[in-house]
Amino acid sequence: MTDPLSTPRPATCWVLGADGHPFGVQTLAMGVFSPPGGEPRVGVRVGDHVLDAGAAADLGRQAGLVGDGPDLAAAWLTPSLNAFLALGRPAWSIARRWLTEVLTDEVHRELAEPHLHRLEDVTLHLPVEVADYVDFYAAEHHATNVGRIFRPDSPALPAAWRHLPIGYHGRAGTVVVSGTDVVRPTGQRKGPADPAPVFGPSVRLDIEAELGFVVGGATGLGERVGVDRAGEHLFGVVLLNDWSARDIQAWEYVPLGPFLGKSFATSVSAWVTPLDALVGARVPLPAQDPEPLPYLRGEVSGLDLHLEVSLGDTVVSRPESRELYWSPEQMLAHLTVNGASVRPGDLFGSGTISGPGRDTVGSLLELTWNGTEPVTLADGTTRGFLEDGDVVTMTAWAAGPGGHGRVGLGEVTGRIRPALPSMY
Repeated sequence: MTDPLSTPRPATCWVLGADGHPFGVQTLAMGVFSPPGGEPRVGVRVGDHVLDAGAAADLGRQAGLVGDGPDLAAAWLTPSLNAFLALGRPAWSIARRWLTEVLTDEVHRELAEPHLHRLEDVTLHLPVEVADYVDFYAAEHHATNVGRIFRPDSPALPAAWRHLPIGYHGRAGTVVVSGTDVVRPTGQRKGPADPAPVFGPSVRLDIEAELGFVVGGATGLGERVGVDRAGEHLFGVVLLNDWSARDIQAWEYVPLGPFLGKSFATSVSAWVTPLDALVGARVPLPAQDPEPLPYLRGEVSGLDLHLEVSLGDTVVSRPESRELYWSPEQMLAHLTVNGASVRPGDLFGSGTISGPGRDTVGSLLELTWNGTEPVTLADGTTRGFLEDGDVVTMTAWAAGPGGHGRVGLGEVTGRIRPALPSMY
């Protein structure tokens, strides 16, 4: 059995086109798909193909080869990753080694190959049934820019920002898979000079380029997950677009934070890239000053993922995730330090990833400085915020094991549809 994590170069895969592909065996991104005429089930992306993981694992189960290990077939022949996430870190590692062996050893090809589907032939679904959704605010440049725009007469960073990962609870039921259209939200808005609030479609609809972390395993109420135990629960990463209605948000967010300006939709990629695939992308965090309290200390690091944000055919920004001030381990530790439990399928976002340059910010709010400096697209039109019909796509990659090749993250895309007719 060959483990690509322990070798400087990924093992050779027998699936045509997988070697050198961002979704080769060095990645093994997992998701949920339906084959033509079939029911949703767990799949593993291999190049431009999808392996029906449950069907492949079921071959071993039918042959009586499950033994004392986890019943992966039972977990994968389901319409979400939640059952697999519930098995926990030891089972995830076993599954990764097994998948690597099946896809790299020719001896398994005859039985496994009939369970490969071309990516273009399948339908992709939301990979997890999201249990709880939290969104953090972990990029210092983004938090500073937003503070300057929304609170020009106050310090840009809130007093607590450098002491703890600030976040808010989002709406799990409106997390949607990449490719889902987003209806322009309606709500109250009131500009600083307006005499009274008005109701109607948002006129400052925005994007937020983020990483989303998928959590597995469960803890009991009152239990904490410390920084050094966070790896037991952090399964993988998705790209996440936290659609944001800035005008609704600006009017409603004091004092309890975002509500309807955020909760109408959050898009995530269909593929979850395991953190085990991103060992080579670990980098030191930016210097944390002041030193965090003891419960936020430990073996922590950031991720060096290279994001790209496109509006239609125009790349408008390339954020870098190494800019995040807080690590995913610190975010999970803070999320549970009060005794809040975690469940398989929990999802938390990093917050908008922005760097110091205009071409590295993860929102139109920053890119256009609240719409005052519109960006010009390839077709000559300009945007301050999103218009109906706009399509936003985010992609990302990281260096592969030993610096060889790339590890891919699934893209996340969505089109803006007009607001529904007013009933008021």
